[in-house]
Amino acid sequence: MTTSVVIYAQQSTMQGLIGQSLAKLQQPTSESILNCIAEMKRIDDMFPDSIQPKFQIALQSLNYSVMNPHAPQTENLLKETEETIAKMENIKHADPSDICTLRGFLYMVRIVQNPGKNGQRYYLEVMQDYEKALKLNPDNQLAKQLQQKFLEGMKQQTGK
Repeated sequence: MTTSVVIYAQQSTMQGLIGQSLAKLQQPTSESILNCIAEMKRIDDMFPDSIQPKFQIALQSLNYSVMNPHAPQTENLLKETEETIAKMENIKHADPSDICTLRGFLYMVRIVQNPGKNGQRYYLEVMQDYEKALKLNPDNQLAKQLQQKFLEGMKQQTGK
């Protein structure tokens, strides 16, 4: 009984810290996103077995990268995101739909960085990751939103 109370208290503390950090992103700027990523890394250090800080680190890194595809920090953030996704894949209670969503977003950012080179290379992977995410969890709103943005972006690029 005591163990479950401690775990609940830790989860509650972690959720509060994550919520505070994300609340600062109401009007996201490059600086606020980078600060949020740094805060999430500290939260992840405090709760190393938890998925949510890792998910937020990856998601916010990708949000920063898609808004700033050629910024000096972007390449490092994308490499760290790949590592974070790989860590998440090895955690039993990780949601496979979320992992597919993040992987699709990662490839989508790669296309944004260099559409001519990476469009053909990653297009199919982006589509497959979002489709798999939605097959695993049809209610995954992030996957739905990202898939829609991707399709709209591709229409604009190709004119189709």
